Amino acid sequence: MSADARSPEQVVRDFCAAVEAMDLERLRPFFTDDVVYHNIPMEPAVGLAATLDALAGMFSMFGGVEFEITHLAVSGPTVLTERIDRLTLGPTVAPLPVMGAFDVVDGRIAAWRDYFDMNQVAQLMAGPPA
Repeated sequence: MSADARSPEQVVRDFCAAVEAMDLERLRPFFTDDVVYHNIPMEPAVGLAATLDALAGMFSMFGGVEFEITHLAVSGPTVLTERIDRLTLGPTVAPLPVMGAFDVVDGRIAAWRDYFDMNQVAQLMAGPPA
């Protein structure tokens, strides 16, 4: 039995809830040391330090981040989430549809892949049309 008795589903649910705090030290224990975090439109972050750096970069861009799980499926150690990620930039809160895949090993996330439309993020970062 693993050191962490939580199911892969519970690990992912707990992680998605913890993201809202935007606290890297709170998120650190969710990941394996060799985690691979891949926002599919971009290059993957390989390893714990690179993953935390990627999250720090995301958190620095937005005043708030919230993951709402709308659907979830589990197959062994893999958890699929359909989410609405709410990203706050100034007074704007933008919903971003995301499909996420998490591989959980011994109660920690070993791989995290998110699929989304990068054009929606670029439009948010560009601000409202003049």
